[in-house]
This record gives sequence, structure tokens and C-alpha cells, in this order.
Amino acid sequence: MSLLDILFYPDPQLRKVASTVANVDGRVAQLVDDMLATMYDAPGIGLAATQINVHERIVVIDVSDECDAPLTLINPELKLTEGEVEMQEGCLSIPGIYENITRPANVTVAAIDREGNPFELDADGILAVCIQHEIDHLNGKLFVDYLSPLKRNRIRKKMIKAARERDEEYDDE
Repeated sequence: MSLLDILFYPDPQLRKVASTVANVDGRVAQLVDDMLATMYDAPGIGLAATQINVHERIVVIDVSDECDAPLTLINPELKLTEGEVEMQEGCLSIPGIYENITRPANVTVAAIDREGNPFELDADGILAVCIQHEIDHLNGKLFVDYLSPLKRNRIRKKMIKAARERDEEYDDE
């Protein structure tokens, strides 16, 4: 397994809409494994392929406390959303930023697993929020898009400054 580079907001690649995966094969399975390793290492609870500059409809999630319940969603599609919940969200592409976002509380998602088998899953709580957050990434949307333009602009400036500082740090090495 390889650790992959995560893109940081406001990288324009994060706005690309991901393509449907035509065939779940060994390449996709390896990508899923690498995405899981990257997510666990970050550490995070979800990662969309868009965040690693791969524009295919692939998501990995693990909301378990022990990090031992990986979930793979290939070509995920929300079939049902209902209710409403406000939950604090963060993002591996926007490190250190957490904001309350309102989303549907319950979802049903149809997807394909790592082995190529179609399935449906009913989710609520943090899993439902995480699924929606990651599917947003596949559609070129970020959680900051749910915030006011003023908040979003402040976060954008903060992330640009952090990127400059990272670049300067690498230049000094």
C-alpha cells in the first residue's frame, strides 16, 4: 500500500466532477487500499478519490472508534435523504477547520463495494453525514460551500497562507 498526496483547498482540482467507474478491477482495488491507508494515516474518517487528484467516483470511509470497519463506495448514489441534523464537519483537504453544517440526518446510498458487488446501505448519524460529505467531493463540492461567503473567504485566505508557509518550509530544506 502507498500513501497518496491529499490536495488542499483551494486547489481547483477539488472542483472537478468525478467520472463513473466502468469496471471494478485490480487497479481499483489497489486504489481503494491506498486510499484507506492514506485516510488512516492522515488521520481521517473519509476520503474521496477527488481529494487525491483521481477523478473517479470512489469513496472510502471508516467512522469506527477502532478504525477497523472500512467502507468502500464505488459509484455511490444517494437514493433517499430525510430529516435534518447539524454536525461539526472537518475535511482532510481543509485541515484544522471545523464548522457546523446542516445536512439530511438519514440516507440510503446505493454503491458498489471493493469486490465489484452492488449494495444498498441505510445510514444515520456521523456515517450519513460522512457519506454525504464524500459524495459532495465527487461532485466538486466542499463543506465550505455550505458556509456564508464571508466565512468561506476567510477560510480560503487561511488555507492559501498555510500553503505558502508549507512551500517556504520545503524551500528551506
